[in-house]
Amino acid sequence: MHAWPASEVPALPGQGRDLRIHDTATGDQVTLAPGPVARIYVCGITPYDATHMGHAATYNAFDLVQRVWLDTKRQVHYVQNVTDVDDPLLERAQRDGIDWSGLAERETALFREDMTALRMLPPKHYVGAVEAIPGIVPLVERLRDAGAAYELDGDIYFSVEADPHFGSVSHLDAAAMRLLSAERGGDPDRPGKKNPLDPMLWMAAREGEPSWDGGSLGRGRPGWHIECVAIALDHLGMGFDVQGGGSDLVFPHHEMGASHAQVLTGEFPMAKAYVHAGMVALDGEKMSKSKGNLVFVSRLRRDGVDPAAIRLALHSHHYRSDWEWTDQVLRDAEERLGRWRAAVSRPDGPPAEALVEEVREALANDLDAPAALAAVDRWAALQQERGGTDEAAPGVVSRAVDALLGVAL
Repeated sequence: MHAWPASEVPALPGQGRDLRIHDTATGDQVTLAPGPVARIYVCGITPYDATHMGHAATYNAFDLVQRVWLDTKRQVHYVQNVTDVDDPLLERAQRDGIDWSGLAERETALFREDMTALRMLPPKHYVGAVEAIPGIVPLVERLRDAGAAYELDGDIYFSVEADPHFGSVSHLDAAAMRLLSAERGGDPDRPGKKNPLDPMLWMAAREGEPSWDGGSLGRGRPGWHIECVAIALDHLGMGFDVQGGGSDLVFPHHEMGASHAQVLTGEFPMAKAYVHAGMVALDGEKMSKSKGNLVFVSRLRRDGVDPAAIRLALHSHHYRSDWEWTDQVLRDAEERLGRWRAAVSRPDGPPAEALVEEVREALANDLDAPAALAAVDRWAALQQERGGTDEAAPGVVSRAVDALLGVAL
């Protein structure tokens, strides 16, 4: 599977700072100082509907992570998956009377278009669950053969008790885990499981549903968590720098994935930091496909909204906060974009070197994009009030906003 084209990232004078970011697993801010190559895995979409603002906010956060790392002169090895076979996708295809694979291809293509328009940097490896199946099957077999997985009516389940570190990502108690498991794709009430929380690794073939050769597992398809583990281990290995996604993935997805990987490798932890973006609401409820309360990136683009304004709207809220999308949020972003473009269109202006360092420091401090925006606002206001004589300043600001915030002025 191919990703989307990369927009050019301007080089800035000097060098950025190491990223300090909130780690869900420890509850503290940690300083990430990767080697020459920083490694990040971000969980991708299940492509049964278009990219909504909740998706956009999540990928915006991890685009900032990449940009901070690139500004430190590191390379970034970014991996993202596409869950292109899963129950919600099959259910939507059946509801609409269309082929499930065609639906997945169509929505994945639209996602690529949205990411391109928003100037999100693409992953180095963009991998679908279906194409990952040949690598998933041996991992499930290894877990089963090691006694960390078991069969139940042809399905294969992972035993959470096989991992002594289980719970180290979310730190939830068993009752909370069981509730979230039921809400987020698990089956804690299925009879015969050793532990209600045990997640499925391999689903035996069901009539009328797609299935693949699973070797000694029989025909079927992979569970959700093992999909990401197989892709991450194949392309990044253990101990990569950041495991990222929305806060709704903390449990069960990232908890279970970490346990799968830790049992498979005998190493801990799977990732040096677990980083999660907040939820975006509309009309008081979290934006989700199941609720249908969605604001689509593609629809805003069709309505003539500048993608740069969409990014500024996303930047105006700290990535870890839960917030609500409103028309006013977008209007404020459009007005800000207009002010910034007017400021950099002048032939000279106030010196910009200090501004670049302010933006760098804000982003290095747990991706504080609102503080970065405020710094650019101050420069633009000063430009409007009394201007300046530095002929290089508008270009410096424009390149910094592009390189560090992904917004083209």
